[in-house]
Amino acid sequence: MEHTVTTLNRPDTDFDVELRPSCFEDFMGQAKVKERLELFVQAAREREDVLDHALLSGPPGLGKTTLAYIIAEAMGSNIKCTSGPVIDKPGDLAGLLTSLERGDVLFIDEIHRMQKTVEEYLYSAMEDFVIDIVIDQGPNARSVRLNIQPFTLIGATTRSGLLSAPMRSRFGLLNRLDYYEANTLQQIIERSARILDVEIDAEGAREIAGRSRGTPRIANNLLRRVRDYAQVKADNAITADIADAALAMLDIDEHGLDEMDKRILSVIIEKFTGGPVGLSSLAVSVGEEADTLEEVYEPYLIQEGFLKRTPKGRVATERAYTLFGLKPGGAQQTLL
Repeated sequence: MEHTVTTLNRPDTDFDVELRPSCFEDFMGQAKVKERLELFVQAAREREDVLDHALLSGPPGLGKTTLAYIIAEAMGSNIKCTSGPVIDKPGDLAGLLTSLERGDVLFIDEIHRMQKTVEEYLYSAMEDFVIDIVIDQGPNARSVRLNIQPFTLIGATTRSGLLSAPMRSRFGLLNRLDYYEANTLQQIIERSARILDVEIDAEGAREIAGRSRGTPRIANNLLRRVRDYAQVKADNAITADIADAALAMLDIDEHGLDEMDKRILSVIIEKFTGGPVGLSSLAVSVGEEADTLEEVYEPYLIQEGFLKRTPKGRVATERAYTLFGLKPGGAQQTLL
């Protein structure tokens, strides 16, 4: 079967696509998840069956979309990509589902943000491969059942807790992606550098990996910025010193914290005496959306021990005070 990819409202750049692994062998990290998916794909292919529906959860930038493409490639199937907020009406979903061929992959990013009325149409599609469409309104309304080809739904979510129980239970393969180790990120950076034809030594790759917040997407983005710096100031060669200078210019410190991370911590320490402070108040104080703080910034700050969540709100830890050269409970100085 001819392998095609249909992308619906996807924001990927050419840079992202160029660096994306196309097979399990090239995908680094997430060893347990990769091993399970490879096994399930092989079993489905040997039976000439359709792969069960799969849910990929975890923080942004860890490879959920990449794995969806790899699964489709490994199954020899076409893939259609969209995102939860884009599907406004059941008719939009019906159009997608009826266009699928047997074994095709439908990838829905941020599936937890899909409208509930649309989500309910997926239930029968996932279980019985049928959809019921209501035609007309009022006394003339009637339901028409359409058969669709067996397909694989791959859902990606950064907040699996927001998925409804009926939706979650219909996924046969549940996989959570975790942050990457620095050694794995170093390998990813070295692979990306080869693809981009960028000269980089092991120490330079390690320097970038250590500040990438455990996230391949951030690692590749930092590599691109360091490449620009090296092109202008270091004859296109990236060493540890060049990487350190480039990242310092970007205000990314040795912990991987950027300007907004430090602003969050400094606001908690200075304006709220270390906390606890509610998420809404913190969002207003730093000029950022509460959802962005919760999904993008907080996970890494908590993981690295700079911030903790309590029933009363967010609290800066002793390590956060140390970052600014302060002591908890001591006299505060202006940080902002």
